[in-house]
Amino acid sequence: MDFVIVTGLSGAGKTSALHAFEDIGFYCVDNLPSELLKTFYNLCESSTDESMKRVAVVIDARGGNDLSGLYSDILRFRNDRKKFSLVFLDADEDVLIRRFKETRRRHPLADSVPDNTIDSALSLEISYLEPFKKLADYSINTSNITTKHLKERISEMYLGDSKNQIILTFMSFGFKHGAPTDCDTIFDARCLPNPFYIPELKEKTGLDKGVRDYVFDSDDTTIFLNKLVDFLDFAVPLYLKEGKAELIVGIGCTGGHHRSVCLAEYLKNHFKTEGYKSTVYHRDINR
Repeated sequence: MDFVIVTGLSGAGKTSALHAFEDIGFYCVDNLPSELLKTFYNLCESSTDESMKRVAVVIDARGGNDLSGLYSDILRFRNDRKKFSLVFLDADEDVLIRRFKETRRRHPLADSVPDNTIDSALSLEISYLEPFKKLADYSINTSNITTKHLKERISEMYLGDSKNQIILTFMSFGFKHGAPTDCDTIFDARCLPNPFYIPELKEKTGLDKGVRDYVFDSDDTTIFLNKLVDFLDFAVPLYLKEGKAELIVGIGCTGGHHRSVCLAEYLKNHFKTEGYKSTVYHRDINR
């Protein structure tokens, strides 16, 4: 189980960090009350739901001034060799003050200091959280990094291979049912040989060997696929470089049963072999 506790100073980028975890497939919870940490961890640990095996939670000073219980829980987790890691988000004080002034947000601890100022609230928060910084597995100072770079840093820490920072989804569909609106790019396979006109293949789909053999036996299909794969091999790393978390590629044919299904399956397998997180969705295969 990957269980990540994210904490740190207000304005240091905890929300952006949580979005980054969400983009790489973590189930995320913001502002979890510190007293619920043990209960929530145990629920995730005992759950049979795979989505609860990669979890990131933010716990910070918003949950109350007394974080001593959280500190004890983290020490106990370490002693019990629980599978978790602690990420601390930090930034220089002048940077944090400037961020608060630019966004005109109120510091969450402003009511806890006599003068209600950002400076005093920040000093109080630093005193509360300093022990956690010393415990952290990863401490990230965001003073001079962009949100994009923060996401890249988190992806490197928790995915290793940069290719896993993007999820590729290949969606087959039929144009007669309407082009999907959620695709980033769409390719039209209606120019390829159509198994619909072969009686023994008409009621089958691109998941059947006979249909695949018919579609891929064409020289036109071979050339089409080679050019398409060349383009995507070039484009996907560029999307990754720009920080895109998911790329949805639509492959359309007339009904969404034959040609588009074959090509979407081919592309999914190609990019999975290349080391990417690659999935397929056949929107109209049962219509």
